[in-house]
Amino acid sequence: MMSRSLTTVSGLEVGHYTDRSGITGCTVVLCRQGAVAGVDVRGGAPCTRETDLLRSENLVERIHGILLSGGSAFGLAAAGGVMRYLSERGIGLAVGKAVVPIVPSAILFDLGVGSLVHPGEAEGYKACLDASARPVAEGSVGAGTGAVVAKCLGHAAAVKGGLGSAALDLGQGVVVAALVAVNAVGSVVEPDTGEVIAGPRSADGRFLDTVRLLADPSYRSPNGTEAQEAISSTSIGVVATNASLTKAQANKLAQMAHDGLALAIRPCHTMYDGDTMFALATGTARTPADMARLCAVVPWMVSQSVVRAIKKAEGLGGIPSWKELTRHD
Repeated sequence: MMSRSLTTVSGLEVGHYTDRSGITGCTVVLCRQGAVAGVDVRGGAPCTRETDLLRSENLVERIHGILLSGGSAFGLAAAGGVMRYLSERGIGLAVGKAVVPIVPSAILFDLGVGSLVHPGEAEGYKACLDASARPVAEGSVGAGTGAVVAKCLGHAAAVKGGLGSAALDLGQGVVVAALVAVNAVGSVVEPDTGEVIAGPRSADGRFLDTVRLLADPSYRSPNGTEAQEAISSTSIGVVATNASLTKAQANKLAQMAHDGLALAIRPCHTMYDGDTMFALATGTARTPADMARLCAVVPWMVSQSVVRAIKKAEGLGGIPSWKELTRHD
């Protein structure tokens, strides 16, 4: 049974901070009781925080939140607000007399879509105040507010990206889910059909296939402003389950999550994308992991989240959305 939210996984809360005038924002995933976590960074231009500690051989076993933010490297400052929120509530890793919240983070590049503002500590804190277990708001919200896709011809021919989420009940009390902020150089396609639903727009309004466009001998890389717009990218997200996983298994799920990006974003993991995917296991189902099943469905949930991010997005900053371009309400 398909549902529509990362918060279907018990033990997780999601909150957004959205700045529609500055066209940026951030999204926080809180796991107040802690969660086993992993990460996989595939893009050529990543910007992250506290990802090394998620390696299987390293000390920390459980984390307390994940921050996904716009604002390029400046947006990592929003993690300080998430740490402050959790610290005020006594949530974190006990180290002597101190309690240190562990909040791995990743950013996407949305500077220039709006007014060059970026989330900081105050905005990260506000995202936490918004956090709950209700269904996740999707589209041009949170970390997806300033997201744009299909940029190899510059923003003038691009399509609005956004944030999407999906979940699946595997039975026996086990749920797997995903949440992705989609801000890619590449086109977005329906994985089952290969139909391009967001690609660089031709003069007559058709969506172009980015891979075919780049493979055409007549293609010329954009210059100046268009070149800068083309590299302002990165898709970031979280996959999660309520099954019990080890850190090694969580890292494997984070790897598999990138297969979902590749199913729906073509190309992904380019030199201009900092694609980063986290994995969380809350263990609330107290069910041993069936890794074969989880590894099979995680890419599906990620690809569905990518498609939903595009179809739920609203146009901002002069970048039209799929709904506007295809006349869907």
